[in-house]
Amino acid sequence: PFLSQTLTLLFLVPAGVPVRSGDATFPKAMDNVTVRQGESATLSSILYAGNDKWCLDPRVVLLANTKTQYSIQIQDVDVYDEGPYTCSVQTDNHPKTSRVHLIVQVSPKIIEISPDISINEGGNVSLTCLATGRPDPTITWRHISPKAVGFISEDEYLEITGITREQSGEYECSASNDVSAPVVQRVKVTVNYPPYISDAKSTGVPVGQKGILLCEASAVPSADFQWYKDDKRLAEGQKGLKVENKPFFSRLTFFNVSEQDYGNYTCVASNQLGNTNASMILYGE
Repeated sequence: PFLSQTLTLLFLVPAGVPVRSGDATFPKAMDNVTVRQGESATLSSILYAGNDKWCLDPRVVLLANTKTQYSIQIQDVDVYDEGPYTCSVQTDNHPKTSRVHLIVQVSPKIIEISPDISINEGGNVSLTCLATGRPDPTITWRHISPKAVGFISEDEYLEITGITREQSGEYECSASNDVSAPVVQRVKVTVNYPPYISDAKSTGVPVGQKGILLCEASAVPSADFQWYKDDKRLAEGQKGLKVENKPFFSRLTFFNVSEQDYGNYTCVASNQLGNTNASMILYGE
């Protein structure tokens, strides 16, 4: 039975065995007896004797006491109920006993997991996932990524040495023991790295037309962008220009290109981990 379920213990008396009415007792065997806080245990640890209830646990009830059947029910079963149970029947000749061992199964539960982490590229990461259950759950880690295949760890601990930006994302811990569906929790791993400019192309635009220079960069945290013409920084709101900065790109727009706008431009992308730059040319067609 699962935790918080109802257990019925049923014992059938073999046909032809004479049983005196009220002579059946149902003790829980004394090996590994557990006493819960607030309760007392008798030396016999008897649950029922005939129709008489000896235990104080309100969860234990008598279901049947006939010449052929003697059964009790334990409601809301928990792990403390695990152990051997014995039914003893007094016959005209000698006592008959039957024993059953109750094994309580408990669904897995994750009790501790590493918090979300932010780390610089090249660092080492240690993730922990602890879970309880009966039987002991199997714990696995996997990387939630389109490129990830299968499990990356079948252990409570996941170690990543020299982490790369491709290894950023969510890592899922799963705990399973076949009692119920696996339980899962995720940890987000953010890998910080300096900017890398992936696209910066020169552009040809006729005089009097609209021109755009685009600078794309990947970085974590997101890059800050600055534009320079030769050695002069271009400011937002400068006449005839518009600088539009987004997390992964910066766009420099010329609304009405003139001869003075032609020349070499430099895009600088920076964050806390470093900076990089790329040059491009705005030329006339």
